[in-house]
Amino acid sequence: MIVLGIETSCDETGVGIVRRNADGTLELLADEVASSVEEHARFGGVVPEIASRAHLQAMAPTMRRALDAAGMELSTVDAIAVTAGPGLAGALMVGVAAAKAYAAASGKPLYGVNHLAGHVAADTIEHGPLPSRCLALLVSGGHSQLLLVEGLTEKITEIGATIDDAAGEAYDKVARILGLPYPGGPPIDKLAKQGDPRAIAFPRGLTGQRDAPFDFSFSGLKTAVARWVEKHEATGAEIPLADVAASFQEAVADVLTAKAIRAAREHNVDTLVISGGVAANSRLGELARERCAAAGITLRIPRPRLCTDNGAMIAALGAHVVASGAKPSPATLAADTSLPLVYGS
Repeated sequence: MIVLGIETSCDETGVGIVRRNADGTLELLADEVASSVEEHARFGGVVPEIASRAHLQAMAPTMRRALDAAGMELSTVDAIAVTAGPGLAGALMVGVAAAKAYAAASGKPLYGVNHLAGHVAADTIEHGPLPSRCLALLVSGGHSQLLLVEGLTEKITEIGATIDDAAGEAYDKVARILGLPYPGGPPIDKLAKQGDPRAIAFPRGLTGQRDAPFDFSFSGLKTAVARWVEKHEATGAEIPLADVAASFQEAVADVLTAKAIRAAREHNVDTLVISGGVAANSRLGELARERCAAAGITLRIPRPRLCTDNGAMIAALGAHVVASGAKPSPATLAADTSLPLVYGS
């Protein structure tokens, strides 16, 4: 079974193609992405209207590249999956409309799927089927969530989420404070390698006993970095950028991994999947490996290319949905900025 996936939830236009083998494993045939990140850089964040227009311009060329990379035509695929939500309304509409057009033109069934579940499904491309129960830590520019996964197409329960800034959003804001380019994740990660993560004791949000055990908060951390920098600038002292970056990054990775390990233990699961754009962060991966090894938990992190938004993860989720026997989406399928995690719910 060959499934084509279309992703347009934010600022990347992704088209991926996977083949689902008889044993349930997935083979990646194509993964093409067109990013509009450079068009948003001067604004310090994604501008929805710019993203929507970029998707309109990139959709057809990205589709063509994906089909060429797979060495096939649209008529060869068995089904088309598309991100129906959550995400930016206008961006989602472009993807859903395009998917409907491609499905109608080729006579293939269409499946609207969830972007967040897609991030979890991306790992199945690299590491094979998920165990019957696992925990997923989803960290990106718009999401920081802990998900109890009892089947990609059956039951995914949110057990923790951010109450303010997502981890990736905090990276972007701190990067701006430090004069680093957007998006902030890669430059902070690179700079942090030159600094001391213990140099500054930045706060760990929502870690007290009275706090929600699995929720996240990074707004206070972002503010603490801003105040620390302002205080030292006022004295005329040179800002140790590498130490600030390393200490900030350590605070983020510490909270994310500590809560993930605690959640895995309390829910009696022995596999942790980390996905989303921030999953590509080197310190997060390093600390997660250390803590998972100590706790006897199997850690799965897709390669960086599969962590960020892409069409391959939507194709992967689509393949699982089709294999589950779910009915195709109706012609009235609409973009839903708050689409539930469970397919068909």
